[in-house]
Amino acid sequence: MTRTISLLYLLLATQLIAAQSNGNSYSKCLGSLNIFETDDYKLKFQGIKKESSVFSSYPALSTVNSGNQLWISYIAPLNGTVSFQLSSESSSFKFVIFQPFLSDACEEIPEGMAEIKRMMLAENCTSGGLNEAVNATNLYPMHVTTGQSIYVVIIGELEDESELNLSFVFTPDLEESNDLNEKELDFRNDEFAPTFKISVRNAETNKPVIANLTIDGLKGLNGLYKGSDVLYNVAKNFKMNVKCEAEGFFFIDSLEIPVNCMANQELVLKLEPVRSGKTMQIEEIEFTPGTSEFVPNGEGKLRRLRDFLALNSDINIEIQGHVFEPGSNNSHAGQKISEARAKRVMKYLVENGIERHRLTAVGYGNTRPIYAEPKRSYEEQANRRVEIVVL
Repeated sequence: MTRTISLLYLLLATQLIAAQSNGNSYSKCLGSLNIFETDDYKLKFQGIKKESSVFSSYPALSTVNSGNQLWISYIAPLNGTVSFQLSSESSSFKFVIFQPFLSDACEEIPEGMAEIKRMMLAENCTSGGLNEAVNATNLYPMHVTTGQSIYVVIIGELEDESELNLSFVFTPDLEESNDLNEKELDFRNDEFAPTFKISVRNAETNKPVIANLTIDGLKGLNGLYKGSDVLYNVAKNFKMNVKCEAEGFFFIDSLEIPVNCMANQELVLKLEPVRSGKTMQIEEIEFTPGTSEFVPNGEGKLRRLRDFLALNSDINIEIQGHVFEPGSNNSHAGQKISEARAKRVMKYLVENGIERHRLTAVGYGNTRPIYAEPKRSYEEQANRRVEIVVL
């Protein structure tokens, strides 16, 4: 049955990111997919036809030369244990797990500096991973410490384009598990004065989520904070700008919130998990006004969408471009810009490893505004967007 749901909307506003190449494809370290949380994923080899010398500094990997690879990175949020299970119905694979000596695995691995933590090089393996049931293809789970990064490289046969199922699990150490999802930051100096509270919650479960919160507009407290609940005293009326990001969730970006000093207020930020079949939001993808050119800092925002698609290879999407044109129903120029913006996003995804046949780009011009008669700048921004719809 066809699934048609709104996945996320990407607000548009304001020079071109340097053209991306397959050098950032997830078949290489620099384009590695970021795993953020325990979940099931569906991956796909890209069918690379060339051999690779990236492991040439490691004698133990002398027989591993296929360039048809999947690179996955993970950063531990707490002390805990990583385990996973890989399986394929139609292809064999090997895998190696690296831990950087310092921090840059993509420089250290070609030089032989990163440490090999696990390697599974059995022939004709179609199922394996890190599992307590240790055998030739299942290795011991790996203990990691807070902030530690690991890189899992899955190697397939040359030209293979098969799919892999990945079940990834992070289990925090028992003494830390109670602190995993909730952290209150209380900056009040008077409990009886009006309070402004920011709460971050999982949109599915309504449970607290520890997130990075960027606050601007509140004198003396502007900055970056990490917590699930943040409380402030309010001494005067002002406008606060809030950005919110948490691992495993799409961003909430640049919310402008009016704060009233006469009453208690609570801003609840609902974060959508990054997975198939959910409505999600991500930071702005910004364009130069009146063009389809990305602004220079937009790549990180596009990578989130790329990672989502690469980790869910059974999903096809429609990329929908929209513009805001005051006093216009839908001009020819606006229609063309909306189409060009959708195609620009599609071009980035294809150049970074997503198959073209999974993507459709459509421009809707000014025909589907969120606000029919916008009165504020954020309403105009909401109309100036790209939407992604899962098919």
